[in-house]
Amino acid sequence: MSECLVLGELPDLWLESKRDDPGVVARPSDRGEDGGLLDGGGQLLGREIGEELTGREDTSTCWPHEEHPRQFPVPPGLRSSQSSTSSTTGYCHPQSGYVFGIGKNLFDKLQDDPYEYRRKINAYYPFHDEGEWELAKFLVENLTQAQIDKFLKLKWFHTRQRPSFTSKEQLLDWTDALPCFAPWKVSNIEFTGYKTTYPVQLIWRDALEVVKQLFGDPVFANHITFQPHVVNTGSQREYGDYFSADIAWKIQDYLPVGATQVPIILGSDKTPVTRTTGGLEMHPLFISIGNIDSEVRSKATLRAWRCIAYMPVAKFRVHPDYQTILQARLWHKCVDLICANLKIAARDGCFMPDPSRHIRYVFTPLIAHVCDLPEASMIAAVSKSASPITMATQEKFGDGVLYPPRTGKHTLQLIYNISQEIDPWDLDRFQKAAKAAYLSGVHMPYWLDWLYSCPSVFLAGEVLHTLHKFFADHPLKWIKEIVGKTELDTRFIIQHKRVGTRHFTKGITHVNQMTGREHRDIQRTIVASIAGAAPPRFVRAIRALIDFIYYAQNPVHSLESLQSMSQALSDFHAFKDAIVEAEARRGKKGAKEDFFIPKLELLQSFRGTIERLGTLMQFSADMTERLLITHCKDLFARTNRRMNDFTEQCVRILNRQESMELFNLYALISSRGASLVNAICLEDEEVTTVNPALSWVSRVLPDEAYSVHGPRQVRNHFHKGILSGDALTAFYLTSTPDFKSLSPDDICTKYALVDFDHAVSQFIARFSLSNGESTRWDHRHGRFCAWNKFRVQLHSAFQSRVIMPSRVIQSYPPSDSFPLGNCDTVLIDVTGDDGQITSRVAQVRLVFQPKVPRSSDLVLPTHLSSPLLYIQYFDFIANPNDRPELAMWTVERSYVVDQHGERYRRGGVVLLTDVTHAVELIPEYGDKVNKNVSSATCLESYDRFFLNNFADKESYHTLSTEFV
Repeated sequence: MSECLVLGELPDLWLESKRDDPGVVARPSDRGEDGGLLDGGGQLLGREIGEELTGREDTSTCWPHEEHPRQFPVPPGLRSSQSSTSSTTGYCHPQSGYVFGIGKNLFDKLQDDPYEYRRKINAYYPFHDEGEWELAKFLVENLTQAQIDKFLKLKWFHTRQRPSFTSKEQLLDWTDALPCFAPWKVSNIEFTGYKTTYPVQLIWRDALEVVKQLFGDPVFANHITFQPHVVNTGSQREYGDYFSADIAWKIQDYLPVGATQVPIILGSDKTPVTRTTGGLEMHPLFISIGNIDSEVRSKATLRAWRCIAYMPVAKFRVHPDYQTILQARLWHKCVDLICANLKIAARDGCFMPDPSRHIRYVFTPLIAHVCDLPEASMIAAVSKSASPITMATQEKFGDGVLYPPRTGKHTLQLIYNISQEIDPWDLDRFQKAAKAAYLSGVHMPYWLDWLYSCPSVFLAGEVLHTLHKFFADHPLKWIKEIVGKTELDTRFIIQHKRVGTRHFTKGITHVNQMTGREHRDIQRTIVASIAGAAPPRFVRAIRALIDFIYYAQNPVHSLESLQSMSQALSDFHAFKDAIVEAEARRGKKGAKEDFFIPKLELLQSFRGTIERLGTLMQFSADMTERLLITHCKDLFARTNRRMNDFTEQCVRILNRQESMELFNLYALISSRGASLVNAICLEDEEVTTVNPALSWVSRVLPDEAYSVHGPRQVRNHFHKGILSGDALTAFYLTSTPDFKSLSPDDICTKYALVDFDHAVSQFIARFSLSNGESTRWDHRHGRFCAWNKFRVQLHSAFQSRVIMPSRVIQSYPPSDSFPLGNCDTVLIDVTGDDGQITSRVAQVRLVFQPKVPRSSDLVLPTHLSSPLLYIQYFDFIANPNDRPELAMWTVERSYVVDQHGERYRRGGVVLLTDVTHAVELIPEYGDKVNKNVSSATCLESYDRFFLNNFADKESYHTLSTEFV
């Protein structure tokens, strides 16, 4: 579909939509009878800043209940596992989420297709069967049209049955005939008064129709929330997804009785995705809804995000000073067109069926727009020298103070005041006046009439750019200045390699373009790595920032964790003078003494954002950057790149892609006679990797689970693995050991364990004394099987129902590559003579188990019938308070002296199930690193180490709370 939109006879941005034109300039006082609630000025949030609120009292639009369904999905914060020991309580908003009847979910609507009567006979019509459909899908998704034609003309088909489609044209016609909702279209936009280098074309679809698809998709039936709720764990309020935070409850108070919120989350990235089309550039706009669990929304392949537009980047034939302001105004007006019906739904509501066919009375407030800082400034209509979410300006960015919010109402009032004096299309004068008021010159931001929406709120704290890229752009550069690039690289190069953890074989300073993942990997060890090479107060400032970054990424928050996060930021500002004193912050003209860093100022708002909207990880731009690849860059490679019909090609490909994705799962479900309603699972389930489509198909069609793409389930070792005594830890060993039969002498020689025999003797004696089990088995003449590694798996420290991926613990014997062995470290529980259990750090040198010949009638006691570990101990020599700049435990290898005066490492034998966590040790390098050490000998060459509590977010939480 193509249409032409003229943007005003005067040089104004005007687009026809289903609502009245708000005018050239937003007049904050003229918002109708709702007392200002129709603008984007954040009036609903006024309670926090002393403004009066006006709510809706008319509930006459609410229908009586036609049905009282028994089952609704449980909100994420109120789900628990059987292994959970925490007391979680909560309650939902009493006047939310009512059901107003029964309708059709997304899959039901597919049955309205005119060819549905044929699909009752053949679910894959117009294709012959499932196999032919899979072939067609593969060809369309992976080959160009020329390649498809070439494939269908292969001589291979001369002796074999051809598919029903005989040409590429027929194949594409058939796929285009599949059911499609929210079709794409092209709008040719004429910018009256300003010429552009290329025609301005917007590829888009109605955002409200896409939201209806997401809200009614049965795939998400067990991963969707309808009601604001409060979650308490113990005595602590818990903040998780949007519906567990404050704004959800407050907005609900102003909606009609029984209404359901469908909170809108937009995402955009100004990375061009069409550079190969002769200069035509477009930026994608994505959408999701806050009802879907953040665990699902965080994975691009789970289809919880949809692309709704490709925004044109017009090149205007004007002076360069006006290029940016015109592009920004065009961008806002395009978003205004795309989201026009969402704004109507936010104001008046509309009825939508949910995945279980229950009709809800829906309102669509904008709660988040995920983007980077430059785009956030453009969206908020403010200049680069001002914060887009607070009243702070450049000279105040580094003072560590939380300033009042820059509400939409305030911004609109400034725009209105300027427009009273200057015509907004007198670009030179208007732009100068706007900059004097810290505005960008955009006079009609898209959010100006979006009810319950305010840029100081929906421009939520964004983790990827505001934390990780900020770290790479500033703190990492400061560290390079102080430590030196060569020394810093060496400290990373020689760190011990752990399975599943990024190791920087060439160091970290040579990489110019880093991803967010690499930023996170550097943050893991940066604090311990610079200890001794940087001044203590400098290290403390860096550690405070890393503390803040880790707290900000918590998947759930409590008031206690929010206070700790705020304290970490305060600590940074208290010690940041050490960065200036060390002349680590430098610019083109040398050392700088200021901290005028916009992203640093944004950190002050993180706590308020979490309390208002929930955890920040649900709004990370990791998702939009991934969507650029999965939804955009691969797509445009399938066009022929001809300018004359490029946008029409894009529309056809987009519609085709959407239809095929939807039809694939629908046909699979319907062809097997399964219900098109995904049943709600009420039992408490422990989860590994979330994949709603896979979970549904695995439950109703277990034999077809292989056909569902996306994240696969993490292997759950709690089902068939070895469990600890409290069943909170699972262990896995391969059924076939790496060494099937070793004698004690073999072990002593192969693993260089001189006291192995003595350690086994002590272990047997200790357990025989404690449990009274004795044995005739003599370990000195026995045989052992041994493994080079095992896996340990835990539940999440944040969400007990979530099972984390297992961690590999290595225990390889000495070899050419690892002359002293390749062995990892763990935390174990040790029971003392007084019966008290204490935690100790140990290095696993051997995983073994006694072996009894099949011909023997000997029965081993319990403690010898399960896998054992030979370990070497470390002693705690300093606690976090002894080194406040690090706040880490310090450990040292434990040695014993034998009767001949020879010193050797203290070893011992323990049960495999005594292990509680995998831990990471970073050597205490001192002023200079020992360059004779390599990653293969790191753990063996140093005696003193830091217990790294930044190894991962789970370890950070454990070592910061439970372990202490």
